[in-house]
Parts: sequence; structure tokens; C-alpha cells
Amino acid sequence: MRCLKPFSVSLLCALCAGSALAAPETMTACLEQGKKAYADKQVSQAKDIFVRCVKINPADEQAQLSLAGALVTLDDLDGAEKAFSAALSKMKRTSPYLSYTYSMLGDIALKRRQNKEALALYGKSLEINAANVNSLVGKGVILEYQGDKLGASDFYRSALAVEPLNLVARKRLVNLEPEYMTDAEILAALKQRYAVKPEVKELSPENRTLFASIHKAEQRRGIDYLKNKYPKVPAEFIVTINKKTEFEREMLTLTGYTALQKHIGQDALGVFQRAGVPIKDVFALRNTKGEKVFKEDSTLTDAGFTVYTEALQNRKTFLLPHEALPPTPQYMAQVSMREKELKEAGYIEISRAEFKMIETQTRCSEDTLRDKLGVYVLPITKNTRRYFVFTRTPKDPLKGVPYYYLMAAHAKRNPKIKVPRNSLIESYALYGYTVCLDDGNLLQ
Repeated sequence: MRCLKPFSVSLLCALCAGSALAAPETMTACLEQGKKAYADKQVSQAKDIFVRCVKINPADEQAQLSLAGALVTLDDLDGAEKAFSAALSKMKRTSPYLSYTYSMLGDIALKRRQNKEALALYGKSLEINAANVNSLVGKGVILEYQGDKLGASDFYRSALAVEPLNLVARKRLVNLEPEYMTDAEILAALKQRYAVKPEVKELSPENRTLFASIHKAEQRRGIDYLKNKYPKVPAEFIVTINKKTEFEREMLTLTGYTALQKHIGQDALGVFQRAGVPIKDVFALRNTKGEKVFKEDSTLTDAGFTVYTEALQNRKTFLLPHEALPPTPQYMAQVSMREKELKEAGYIEISRAEFKMIETQTRCSEDTLRDKLGVYVLPITKNTRRYFVFTRTPKDPLKGVPYYYLMAAHAKRNPKIKVPRNSLIESYALYGYTVCLDDGNLLQ
């Protein structure tokens, strides 16, 4: 049968051909189509399909969440936040996606560097599901950025307890080993690297420093450096643990570390000469803080390694012997004098990481720690400060809070360390209070 010349050609031709109008698309079919496109790495196409799914039913949480996920992959953070929030507004408290949604909103805040907001969102996620690995890792990342490396390691270990093969948590935890490992663990790690004799029973301060140095060299891809230097790396340079498992790991031996330092020192010598430094001045180079670039044995100091890597990029961050040091020597002399006065008064210097740990444990702001809890902040440059805490028993228990948390952290690594008593902290602990409120001010 042929179509005549109707006034509704398209409709009549369809009827003449025996066609029917297409059935409305179902949500299930729409989502499956979008997921397939996403799995095939056609993310833009998947996003368009999920937009269509949302139009079918704007209240469908899977449609909104699928769209949000695609938008995150496309780095459309504003669109993703809108979709996640739309899903959250309709979501029941019993929804299996509730913890996930807060966690994803935390990721968006983290990508925007809104760390305070991200911490709150990850916290809500973990209140609903304490085993949410993404939120555990996210909180760890923020604490690590803030300098609380001990706190960060706790969250990474919690994440690995749930998901042992999580590569992000495992890599970050390995990076932080010198910050959280106990004395016994560090001693065992040194023995694995043949850096101390098997009969050694106690970890010395020198060996702790040695472990940190070898570990840092490993994280700086020192093993890859040696593999590029040698057609076949000598067997005594590298040790491999957990062979043929998911946790296989190569580590530098003490012999390998020594060889690595020697080779890098020789390479640095050539780099500085090509940068125009006279050979007579190379071993007298300093960085802009006045720290030496080379050790007496012609290997690089830790500061020198940074200067060397900058020089590889044609960036000058070293000072020749005749170049002045910022800040002035007079100011640094004042700093040294003040440091001596503080030590005589019963203060000890702590690292920035230890300061951030105290800040996290107390929830106190830097201003509150300085003005109310006796932490002394000594400015060095615009962006550099040194921190000191009072170690003697004070009349006001508030002044002893920072030292209490410092020693409590040390005691986690070495049980022989004695933690001082503090009546204020002990009384607060009975009621689950912290020293400061969420706004950083003292709990009155």
C-alpha cells in the first residue's frame, strides 16, 4: 500500500508502514545505557545520558548520583555539587548512599582546598559509616596537609584495615613511616635494610636519623636513580620484601644508600659548575637559609638536595660565599639569643608537625595556644616560624597542656617515655571534652 498525499504525511506514512509510537524510556534502561558509556570511558556521552535520566525522574537518587559522578570525572565541580546536593535533599536517612554522598561532597570541597568544609563532610560520612574508606583517606590527606602526620597515619591505617589493597592509603602511609613507626618498628626496618647489626636491641637517636634519611632517599626515587646508573644494580644495594605479592616493595640497603649519596653528589658537582659556580666555591654553597649544600664527605645535605633539584630546572636557589644571607645575621643572632633564653626558662623546641598535632588534639587555634596555653612562637621569616612548649610543672594546668600531648604522642612510639600528669586534661577526659571548642577558643 502506498501513501497518498495526506495533510499529515509523517503520521499517515507511519501508520501505513505499520509503525507505532516509541514506548517511553524506562529509568532502568536509561541508567544501564549511561553506565555502559561510562564504563567505555565515554564520559561526556554518559553525562548526557544521565541528564536524560534525571529528566525522567528528578527525584531518583541513582540518576542524580550517576550524573554527579560523571560531572566529577569531567571536573565540573559546581555541577557535581548541585547533583549530589539534589540527591541528598531527597535521600532518606536509611539510604545506602548517604555516607557515599557526604564523602563525595567532601572530595569536592577538598579539590577546592576548602579543608574545613571537607573535614566536616567527611566527618558526617563517617558518622553514618565508620568504614567509608574514601572518607578515612580524605581526612588523612587533610591532616597530612595541615602537618598532623601522626593523626593522618591513624586514618590511613583505618582505611587499610577495611581495604588492605587501597593504593592511595598504602602509598601515603609508607611516606609517613618515620612519623608514626615505633622505636621497635624502626629498628626492625633498619635490620631489613642491613643498616644495623642483628644483635642491636635499642634504637639510638643516630639510627633514627639514619632511618629517616634512607627512607627519604627511597621516596625520592633513589632506587630508580640507581637503576638508571647501573646496567645491573649490584645485589647488595637493594632488598626486596613481600616478593610476588600485592605488597612487594624494594628498599635501599645501607650500602645502596651510601652509593646513591655518592653518585648524586658527583652529579650535583657537575650541575653547579654548568650553572657558572667556580669549582673553588662549589663546596661552600649555601641555600637561602644559610644551610650548607655539601657535607664534609662531598655528598649533599638534605637542604643541598633541594638546591640541586632546583638547579636541574635552571632555577638558582643557592648563595655563593660572597652573597648575603636573608634574613640578616644580626636578626639571626637575636633569634639565637631568644632561643637560649627560652631553653633556660624550661622550654623545648618542637617541629611544625608536632605543633599541628597539638592543635588537632586540643582543637585550639594558634592564637589560643600562644596566648592561653603558653606555646611560644618565634618568627624567623615571613613564612617561617619556630615553636616552643613549656616542659616544667606549671601553676596553671593550661600551660602544661601542649607538653602533655607532645609526650603522649612520643609515648605511642616508645612506651618507656613518661607522660606528665595534667589535672585539667584528666577531668575533661571524664566527660569527653576537649580543651577548646570548634571555633578554636577555650572551653569555659
